Amino acid sequence: MAAVSTGPTVSLEPPQTRADGPSPALLALGVFAVLRGAGVLVIAAGAWWAGRDPVRVLGGSWDSVWYLGIAAHGYGRTQMWANGSVQSDYAFFPLYPLLVRLAGGTALAALAVAWAAAAAGALGVHRVGERLLGARGGVLLVALWAALPHSVVLSAGYTEALLAALAAWALYALLRERWLWAAALAVLAGLTRPTGIAVAAAVSLTALHALAIRGPRAPEVWAAALLAPAGWAAYVLAVGARTGHPVGGYFTVQRRWGSRFDFGVGTLRDAEKVLTGSPVPLATTVTVAVLVVAALLAVPLVLDRAPLALLAYTGVLMLITYGGSGFFESKPRFLLPAFPLLLAPAAVMARARPRTAVVVTAVLAGLSYGYGVYLLLVARVPL
Repeated sequence: MAAVSTGPTVSLEPPQTRADGPSPALLALGVFAVLRGAGVLVIAAGAWWAGRDPVRVLGGSWDSVWYLGIAAHGYGRTQMWANGSVQSDYAFFPLYPLLVRLAGGTALAALAVAWAAAAAGALGVHRVGERLLGARGGVLLVALWAALPHSVVLSAGYTEALLAALAAWALYALLRERWLWAAALAVLAGLTRPTGIAVAAAVSLTALHALAIRGPRAPEVWAAALLAPAGWAAYVLAVGARTGHPVGGYFTVQRRWGSRFDFGVGTLRDAEKVLTGSPVPLATTVTVAVLVVAALLAVPLVLDRAPLALLAYTGVLMLITYGGSGFFESKPRFLLPAFPLLLAPAAVMARARPRTAVVVTAVLAGLSYGYGVYLLLVARVPL
């Protein structure tokens, strides 16, 4: 059976012949380890200077506390606030705390899981970038991803690194038409965090596109299209069953946290505070800048006719992020797994002189380290 494209393809730079030396994948992993390792050292130094435990700062801040609680005691914790807010741990998907529990259930175990996932994610991001941009472009895509303003989250006890790893390898599987692998990874992504539905959407839409071309006699493609949302749907329905509202129970939990989909009204309201000069924390200003830049980076992704899988994944992830209200300063964190947005900058850097690429990466990394210290040690807004 002839291979069928999974959507329009993009090659911003022709494939490159591999020279003698370390493989591009190993080089990408090394670049990622150096960039994020240096970031961890900066956070550790800042924590020690502030008299705080670096492990607790990275592995036990904000949402990490909830993940550790689930890993240690399972689900069932509810926290009520004087303003009437009711926060339940059912808002958090189960895969990451399960892995933390298996690794020992401590803050150090949470970091070990997150760092392993980040490394796997870097390799997956590289594979996608290498396929679309060539060997050098793939390495630079990883470097840019590791140097984003909020990339400190990739080194913390959060789920973004795990989602990015599952998403990157699922997208790579789709680009190679490994349908069942892509579906299995989408199921796991759907058990990782709410935005894991973006991976399922990419798999299902790409599979349906292939079926429209290939015809109905492709059982593995049908299986991928139908199975991809199973993990996300299973958890949402399970929370609904536990709360007594089978369909809407999970979304009620999210609304009580202050999170709901309002088609971007809340996002625009928060952004207006920055644009009108109202006094806001630095994190709020940076959030607006990140959202604007991300929207601009989506334009070349569409104009360059990126593969359907990448467009669907990134589009759904951005739709959820921009369209949801609540926790405005967390939106750049939600966009961390949206690495396809960096394809165009990586392609430009791949054409530049190596020295230019190194300088740009170093400057971005330095800014990222400083902002990471601010987020974890100074800012009083949720990460």
